[in-house]
Amino acid sequence: MSPFTGSAARTARWEHLRVEHTDGVATVTLTRPAKLNALTFGAYADLRDLLAELSRERSVRALVLAGEGRGFCSGGDVDEIIGATLALDTAQLLDFNRMTGQVVRAVRECPFPVIAAVHGVAAGAGAVLALAADFRVADPTARFAFLFTRVGLSGGDMGAAYLLPRVVGLGHATRLLMLGEPVRAPEAERIGLISELAEDGSADEAAQRLARRLADGPALAYAQTKALLTAELDMPLAASVELDASTQALLMNGEDYAEFHAAFKEKRPPKWQGR
Repeated sequence: MSPFTGSAARTARWEHLRVEHTDGVATVTLTRPAKLNALTFGAYADLRDLLAELSRERSVRALVLAGEGRGFCSGGDVDEIIGATLALDTAQLLDFNRMTGQVVRAVRECPFPVIAAVHGVAAGAGAVLALAADFRVADPTARFAFLFTRVGLSGGDMGAAYLLPRVVGLGHATRLLMLGEPVRAPEAERIGLISELAEDGSADEAAQRLARRLADGPALAYAQTKALLTAELDMPLAASVELDASTQALLMNGEDYAEFHAAFKEKRPPKWQGR
């Protein structure tokens, strides 16, 4: 994401999200607990625009995505999304579905690690948001459900058919996207859908610990690693190793690489600058 902007100022307040910043860590919380943080048109748009804004600012080194209340996110609101889309024409429906995909692309393409802190339900679009994150930290109450076929739609929504096989393999992805059955935390950990299984009630705390570790580390190295993981999913080996070589050559000319060497020689921890 380019840091160059036009005349737009930083958004002071987000209507559908709570956004907090602490020493390079942004915590973005979905705030509709009475509806298990069901998404609306506005919530999707806010997520898309917030991630673009944070990516341009380059002030965030790690981001935690969380849900307030009893669950992470129950997906699209039945009335405000499913009911409302019944009144839209094909062009409007295409605009909406492209917007939801833009949210997933923003999560994958932002230049900092994203950690989903999952407790309770992560269903439908909520499951895909967690899937798109770089890390999924979940407690034993977490359950993931890709419910799209259960409402008569394709299981390949918001990039799920692209991302899920790459995380859990084609066999598990086929079962989860076709049948829409919930996957509880122990199985989700077994098949690789969960990055870290936290203790009961501590997903948010564990996600913050991981975010702090990432924010205190070599941010530029993490950003480039994330970019390569995404870009090389569809590359042949020859193209991948060439991209790796170009990336490493650039990073070897950076301040963090020289700082590691200096810190090693001086027997002290590196002071990472993200440059």
